[in-house]
Amino acid sequence: MGKKVNVFTLGCSKNRVDSEVLMKQLVENGFSVDHESASNNHNIIIINTCGFIGDAKEESIDTILSFSEAREDGAIEKLIVFGCLSERYKDELEKEIPEVDAWFGKFELGKMLDYLKAKEFSPINPSRIITTPSHYAYLKISEGCNRTCSYCVIPNITGNHISRPIEEIIFEAKSLINQGVKEIILIAQDLSYYGLDIYKKQMLAPLMDQLAALQGLKWLRIHYTYPANFPMDILPVINKHKNICNYMDIAFQHISDNMLTKMRRNVNKADTYKLIEEFRKQVPDITLRTTLLVGHPGETEQDFEELKLFVKDIRFERLGVFPYSHEEDTFSYANYTDEISDEIKEQRAAEIMDIQSQISYELNEAKISKEYKVLIDRREGDYYIGRTEFDSPEVDDEVLITSKKKLMIGNYMNVKIIDADEYDLFAIPC
Repeated sequence: MGKKVNVFTLGCSKNRVDSEVLMKQLVENGFSVDHESASNNHNIIIINTCGFIGDAKEESIDTILSFSEAREDGAIEKLIVFGCLSERYKDELEKEIPEVDAWFGKFELGKMLDYLKAKEFSPINPSRIITTPSHYAYLKISEGCNRTCSYCVIPNITGNHISRPIEEIIFEAKSLINQGVKEIILIAQDLSYYGLDIYKKQMLAPLMDQLAALQGLKWLRIHYTYPANFPMDILPVINKHKNICNYMDIAFQHISDNMLTKMRRNVNKADTYKLIEEFRKQVPDITLRTTLLVGHPGETEQDFEELKLFVKDIRFERLGVFPYSHEEDTFSYANYTDEISDEIKEQRAAEIMDIQSQISYELNEAKISKEYKVLIDRREGDYYIGRTEFDSPEVDDEVLITSKKKLMIGNYMNVKIIDADEYDLFAIPC
């Protein structure tokens, strides 16, 4: 077997980290490894799949099938699949797609390396090969989830919440900084729960405090928090450190008490409004990113009208919305009928995004003539593309900068906003 590997990653940033760990292990074993290369000179293809909702599953299957023909024709020697989809549907997939040589679950790194006749090295510093631009990286602080949301299959795939020890996370963060990473983005299925399993109390605030104190870290950003039992002690920590981005990613999913109960979110409408009020009171210039779910079984027109009013009232800086997907092995699948049509689900999602696009435009328009510090991510066409501290890569707004002078990718600079649309700002160097 040759040793040229091309790894493809589907789904979330947590999957990206898993791919990066795998790639490092393969390199230590003498493999030549690329991530999503367009080249055809690889003899082993490894696909890291997502199995969260219907669209993600379909994308994973389509990607696997796109390489199945090449495997059948002998253009590649091995086609290997791992991750959430194969964790969830391994037995069925083995029968349906025989062109795949081997299927592995999300946590079967050791078995995959054994299959490739590779040794598992532990620990390695650095432990990953960064596949993002070299100036930012994701840092996963836990696995799994202890929540019981009605619609979510993730706990069935990943198991219970398992926090990593603080010293292990700090060690990895130092390694990333030594590699030139300037922005670290903390990720987990549920950051809010961090520490409860191993320290018997929420420890996100002490973790953030220690990370922010690391020399060389310019930005620290947090993703994927949960509103129930939110760790309020992180708010003073955000204020304490200038290098912690005034940015909060927190999935509210809905606002109607009827739907929050059906979704098993363990929070109500009044608590949600109080929480947001505290965020904006304690961190006045905070940017809030949320996701909403429409079309869950039992969502009435009145529930949906409440949700629209919520979006108009709060004026979230960043917002995404998803139509409900009726997933096997969830509470909703076992206990509710998926009675709302796909057409209505899509219509409701579009209505929310229409409201949000106007809000986003108004918020962006208010930034014209103001100055911001941005991190330059890349060059694209006539523009340098940057982000403010209020924007996470790949999911949020970008700043399109016109400059006659060459700008350095991965550097920070001050810019003046000269124009705006719904989801982008246009700027010139100060």
